[in-house]
Amino acid sequence: MSTEGNKVRKLTYYVGATIDGFIADPDGSFGFFPLADDILKYIGEEYPETLPTHVRSPLGIVGANRRFDTVVMGRATYDPALRAGITSPYAHLRQYVVSSSLPLGADPEVEVVRTDPVGLVRRLKRQEGLGVWLAGGARLAGEVLPEIDELVVKTYPLVIGSGIPLFTREFAVAAFRRTSGRAFDSGAAITVYQRD
Repeated sequence: MSTEGNKVRKLTYYVGATIDGFIADPDGSFGFFPLADDILKYIGEEYPETLPTHVRSPLGIVGANRRFDTVVMGRATYDPALRAGITSPYAHLRQYVVSSSLPLGADPEVEVVRTDPVGLVRRLKRQEGLGVWLAGGARLAGEVLPEIDELVVKTYPLVIGSGIPLFTREFAVAAFRRTSGRAFDSGAAITVYQRD
C-alpha cells in the first residue's frame, strides 16, 4: 500500500504482558515485570528506541533509531514518567500523548492530542520516516486496533489474575499471524504478529 509513491509506515503495538494477558496491575503499575539481562540485551539490540531516553546512555545504547522514530501513548502510559518528574521520556522520538486531561504545551517535545487517535495514527502513517510505536495503553490500543499492522508482545513468565489487558474494546475479531518469536533463558519470550 502506498500514498503518493511513498510506503505507508507501520503502526506497531510493542508491549510487555503477563502469561494471562495483562500489561499492568489493576492500578496501572507494571514494576513487577522482571527485566532479566538476556531480554534487556535483546531489547537494546533490536528495539533500542523503546527504552526511555534517560536509561539509554547508562545501558550503552547510542546511535540512530532502528525501527521507530515516533511514539504514541495514552495518558496512563505517560503518567509513570510524569510521576518521576520526566516530561519527555522518549526525547529521541517524536512523542504524542492522547489525553483529554493533560495540559497542552507542558513540554514542547510532547504533543498532546485531545481527540481522534485513529486520525492521528493515519496521518502519522502517511508521513515519511521509520515506524510508529504504539506504547499503550489498553484503551488507546483498542481504539486504534484497526490501524495496528504489527504486534510485538514481550511475554513474561507471570500470572497476575487481574489487571489492565492488552486491549480494552467491545468484542470484535482482528486476525493476526505469528511471524517470529524468541524464547529467553529467563523465561520471557518475544512474539511478533503481523495483521493477517
